[in-house]
Amino acid sequence: MEDIRRIAFETVARACGFGFLAIFCVMIALSFLPRSAFQAGGFLAILMTLVLVFKAHEARTRDHRRTELWLYLPGERRPPAANAQQTIAIVMRETYLQFAYWTAIISIVMWSVALFFSVTGL
Repeated sequence: MEDIRRIAFETVARACGFGFLAIFCVMIALSFLPRSAFQAGGFLAILMTLVLVFKAHEARTRDHRRTELWLYLPGERRPPAANAQQTIAIVMRETYLQFAYWTAIISIVMWSVALFFSVTGL
C-alpha cells in the first residue's frame, strides 16, 4: 500500500510541478507589474486547485488500469483484481485532494502578496 501511495504522490507532484512551471512563466512575463503578476499567479493557482478537485471527484469512476499510477506500479506490487479499482481510486482521490489543499494555500499566499502590493501602492 505504501508503494501505491508513494507512486500516486510522485505522479500528481510531477503534474503539479509542470502546472506551477507554467504559472511561474506567466508571473515572470508580468514581472514588470508585481501586483498583476501575483494576481495572475493566484488566479491560475485557484484554477489548478479546481482542476485537482475535479480530478479527485473523477478518480472514483476512472478505470484504474488507465491511470499513470497503474502503469508505474510493478506487477508484483499491484493489488488483487477484486479490490484494485477501489484501492487505486481511494489513494488517487486522497492524493489529489491533498495537492488541491496545498495549491489553495499557495493561491491564498499569492493573493495576499497582491493585496499587499495594492495597499502599498506598488
